[in-house]
Amino acid sequence: MSGCTCPGVRQALAVLALLGSLGGRGCCGSDPGSGDLEGPGSHPRGPWEAALRHKRSWVWNQFFVLEEYTGNEPLYVGKLHSDVDGGDGKVKYVLSGEGAASIFTIDENTGDIHATKRLDREAQAYYTLQAQAVDRVTNQPVEPRSEFVVKVQDINDNEPKFLDGPYMAGVPEMSPLGTMVVQVAATDADDPTYGNSARVIYSIIHGQPYFSVEPRTGIIRTALPNMDRETRDQYVLVIQAKDMVGQMGGLSGTTSVTVTLTDVNDNPPRFPHKNYQNTVLESLPVRSVVARVKAADADVGANAEMDYRLMDGDHLGVFNISTDEETQEGVIVLLKPLDFETKSSFSLRIEATNRNIDSNFLSVGPFSDMAVVKVTVEDVNEPPVFSTPLLKMVVSEDARMGTSIGRVSAHDPDSTNSAIRYSIDRNTDMERFFNVDALSGVISTAKPLDREANSVHNLTLLAIESQDPTQIGKGIALITVLDINDNAPVFAIDYETLLCENAMPGQLIQTISAVDKDEPPSGHRFYFSLASPVAGNLNFTLRDNKDNTASILTKRGGFRRREQPVYRLPVLIVDSGSPALSSTNTLALRVCDCDADGVAMSCGAVAYTATGLSTGALLAILGCILTLLIMVLLIVMMRGRRKTPLILEEERDIRENIVRYDDEGGGEEDTEAFDMVALRNLNAMHADLGVALRAGDPKVRRDVTPDTPTFFRYPPPASSASSQRPAAFKTLPDHVVFREFIWDRLKVADVDPSAPPYDSLQTYAFEGSGSVAESLSSLESLSSDSEHSYDYLSNWGPRFKKLADLYGNGGDASAAAAASSVSVFS
Repeated sequence: MSGCTCPGVRQALAVLALLGSLGGRGCCGSDPGSGDLEGPGSHPRGPWEAALRHKRSWVWNQFFVLEEYTGNEPLYVGKLHSDVDGGDGKVKYVLSGEGAASIFTIDENTGDIHATKRLDREAQAYYTLQAQAVDRVTNQPVEPRSEFVVKVQDINDNEPKFLDGPYMAGVPEMSPLGTMVVQVAATDADDPTYGNSARVIYSIIHGQPYFSVEPRTGIIRTALPNMDRETRDQYVLVIQAKDMVGQMGGLSGTTSVTVTLTDVNDNPPRFPHKNYQNTVLESLPVRSVVARVKAADADVGANAEMDYRLMDGDHLGVFNISTDEETQEGVIVLLKPLDFETKSSFSLRIEATNRNIDSNFLSVGPFSDMAVVKVTVEDVNEPPVFSTPLLKMVVSEDARMGTSIGRVSAHDPDSTNSAIRYSIDRNTDMERFFNVDALSGVISTAKPLDREANSVHNLTLLAIESQDPTQIGKGIALITVLDINDNAPVFAIDYETLLCENAMPGQLIQTISAVDKDEPPSGHRFYFSLASPVAGNLNFTLRDNKDNTASILTKRGGFRRREQPVYRLPVLIVDSGSPALSSTNTLALRVCDCDADGVAMSCGAVAYTATGLSTGALLAILGCILTLLIMVLLIVMMRGRRKTPLILEEERDIRENIVRYDDEGGGEEDTEAFDMVALRNLNAMHADLGVALRAGDPKVRRDVTPDTPTFFRYPPPASSASSQRPAAFKTLPDHVVFREFIWDRLKVADVDPSAPPYDSLQTYAFEGSGSVAESLSSLESLSSDSEHSYDYLSNWGPRFKKLADLYGNGGDASAAAAASSVSVFS
C-alpha cells in the first residue's frame, strides 16, 4: 500500500521542499524501491539481508498542508493505497489520531485524505495520524497499522509585534554621536525556519534627525552630538519592524519610544544682578533673616545645588549666610545686634559655587559667581541702656531704713539723648525692701532686712525715657545681705533622751549639738554649760567637747521611775559672735526600765501606782456602765410589747372603702366607688345585729339605747317582717339607701363595746379653692345653733339637686348631717 500527494495542485515550492527532505524517496515520502520506512540512523543492508526481508505492501511518513486555506471545497491532502486492495471493495481504509474525523477525513473506499477545516500553523504546526487497511467484512486488519505526520506549511500571515512597547528611555544631554539609547525587539509568530516570514528589519519613522536605529538589532542611538536638555528635554520616536526582510509585501508593526535627556552639570550659577540693596531696622533681633539672594542655574537636581559664602569685608562676625536646601537661596542672618549710631551700613560680597562640578564641562567656564549686597541700617527709637547690665551690691543686715546701697546709671542711645527716670519692677521686690531715686538712680533700703529670710535680692531696674515712656530699658541689681549675729544657737534637733534605772555614775547618756541661723565668716563656735539653777545638781553633769558638741553624764546611779519618771535639764548654749548670743534649751530625760544590755524596756511612770485610778473612781465607772445596760434592756422590753389596735383589721367595713380621685364628685349619680348590691342588702346586717343582741354577745353594748332617728321605719324582727325587707330596699331610691346605710353604721357603733369612749373625727380632703361650691364638709352641719341657709344649692345644677331638696326644706340637723355624709361619698 502506498500514499501519494503529487497532484499538480501542489505548489512548486512545497514540492521542492518535500523532495529535498526525502532525498531519493517519492513525493509522498515513501520509498518505492524498498517499501521500507527510512529515517535518520538507518543502516545499509547487505544483499543477503535483502533476500530474507519480507516486502511490506505500504509505507509513508508525512504529508504537507498549507495553512489558512480559503477554498470552498475540502483541501486535498493525499491518497492512501494498499497492494492488497484489488479494487473489488473488500478493503476499507481507516484513519485515527489527532484531528481524525474532526479535521481530516478519509474515503474508506479510495483512501483519499481531505482537510475539512482551515488550519493555523501558529496554533498547531503538525498532526500525528494512524492509517490502517482492514477487511470490510471481517473488519480484521489486512496490513499493520502505520503512523504518519501531516505538517502545516507556514505562510506570512502574522505581523511583527513589540511585546515590551511602548518604551521609555533616557540619555544624558551633551552625549556624543552614536550613544546607545535603548534596544527594541519585535517578535513574529510565523515560522522562522521557513522562508523570510519571520525575518524582521527595523527602521525609524519619526524622530529623525536626532536618533537612528540599527536595522537588524533594533538598537537606537543618538544621531546628533551635544543635544541640550535646557533647549529640549524629551523626544518621541516611532520605530517600525517589518518582516520579509523589509521587502515589499511584508507585514509591519510599530511602537513608540519616549527618550528623555537627563541633566548634566553643564551650566554654571549666575546672579541675575551684581548688586543688591536691603534695608533693616537697628532693632532687628539676633538670628533674624536680613535678606535672601539666589543665583540662577539652568540645571536641575543635584547639578543645581550650590553653596554661598561671605567674602572678606567689614561685616565679619555681624552677618552669616547659609543655603536654603529647598529653594537653593542664600539666606543672610544677623549674628550681632545692630547699632545705627555706631555703623549705619554694611557691604557684603557673596560668592555662589556649584557643589557638584563635572570635569567634562570645565571648559564651559568657572562654576561660581559673585554679587554685592548692601545692607542699610535704619535708626529707631531705642530704649535706655544701663551702663552695667548686671550690677552687684552688698548691704548689712542691720542697715537702717533709708541706707544708700549703690547707684545705677542708664543713658538714651539715640541722638536725642532723652532724660531718664528710674524705678524698680515690684514683681521682683514684692515686699518693697528697697527704693530707687527716680532721678539719681540711688538704691536705698525701705524696710529692715533679714538675711536668714532672704540673703540675696534680685531686683529688675527700669530706665524710662522722659520723652517717650514706652521706651523702657531693663537692668539687674543683685543685692547681697551681709550677716550679723542676731540669732542665738539652739539644739540641733529635739532630743529624746532615755535614762536607765541601772545607769552607773559617770555614764554617758546623751551627746548634744547646736545650730545657728547666722553664718559668721570664720564659722560657728558654740559653748555648752548647765544653766545656773542646776549647775550644782547631784544627778547630772555636762562636758563641753570643744567641737560644737557636749556630753551629758550621770553623777550618780539608782534612778527610780517611781520616785521621778522625768528629769528636765536646762542647757546654756553661747555662740562666738560679737556680741555673743546665748539661749537656754531644756533637755528632757525619761527614766526607763532597761535590760542588762542597756536596752529600754518601758519608760515613764509606773502603771497603776503613781498615776493609776483609785478604787472609788473604778467603782463609779462600773456603776455608770451597769446603769446604761439596765436602761437599754428596759427600752428593748417596752418596744417588744405591742399594743392591740382599737379597731381590728377584720372589723373594718365597707364605710372605709374610700376611693380618691381628683375631679369633682358626681353626687348621687356616681356609683362606681361602691357596691350598690351590698348597700341594698342591709337586712342581713340588721339580722346579724339582732341575733347578737339576743345571744348576749359581750361585744354588744347594752348600756346605750340606740335612739338614732331614721327616715325609714324597719319592721319588727319577725319572720314575716324579715321576709318583706329585701323587697322594700330594692324599691328604695339610691339616696335613701345611702342615708339608711349611714344611720345603720351609727347604730352599730353606739352598741359596740369595743368602740372607744370618745368621739372620732373623720378628716376629708379639701375640695380646693377653685370650686364654686366651696367646701362640702359636714363637720359643722350637726351644730344645733347653725343658722346657715342652703337655698343657694338649688342654683348649682342637677348634681346638687338632692342636697338642695334636703337642706332647702329646713330639715332637722340630723337629716342635714346624713345628707352631708352622703355628699362626701358621692
